[in-house]
Amino acid sequence: MQRIMICEDDPKLAAILKSNIEKNGYESGVVVDFDRVLDFFQSYDPHLVLMDVNLPKYDGFYWCRQIRAISKCQILFISARSGEMDQVMALEYGADDYITKPFHLEVVMAKIRSQLRRAFGEYARNTEERIVEKDGLIVYPERLELEINGNRALLTKKEAVLLETLIQQHPRVVNREDLLDKLWDDQAFVDENTLNVNITRLRKKLQEVGIDDAVETARGAGYRLRISWLGKE
Repeated sequence: MQRIMICEDDPKLAAILKSNIEKNGYESGVVVDFDRVLDFFQSYDPHLVLMDVNLPKYDGFYWCRQIRAISKCQILFISARSGEMDQVMALEYGADDYITKPFHLEVVMAKIRSQLRRAFGEYARNTEERIVEKDGLIVYPERLELEINGNRALLTKKEAVLLETLIQQHPRVVNREDLLDKLWDDQAFVDENTLNVNITRLRKKLQEVGIDDAVETARGAGYRLRISWLGKE
């Protein structure tokens, strides 16, 4: 039976979600110690997390980042914060979807079923693990990892998509619009600076494995991959 972790500090709402989830045939576990959300996640090992944004001490964005550092588990935000940037931040930090409060329980369950089908059910890939490689630089998109010369770094979903796209399009420049299309289904919610932020984060991840200057800015156009680790353009 698939397990749903509920990270919601309103006990009444958490109880309603738990009851409804279990009526629909899933197991559910509710976080009660909001200082140890990651510990609960690791011990419960859920298939999907329902994550509120406004939590005691650390917010849901923080815990989403912590979970993403160790897991590809589906994360669905539920929040009263309906601002566009809140939704963008959640998706940037690795969330799979975002529902604003107040919501209908039927919508929440439909979103849960959709995400679980995508990850584990009829829409899930049953093929061998994909590997994207360029001159010794290896990206594992399903694992959210990159590797070179035995050095590894974890990637966010968006960092993995960016690097995979730059490798596949090398040596061509990938324009900003194409990258935005890859990263976000609806560009209406995306601030112009958001792509720059993700490119900066990707560069830092490459630096972690000893690669400098691999993502080159083509001014007024977009970005391209430089095989800098081999001294190539």
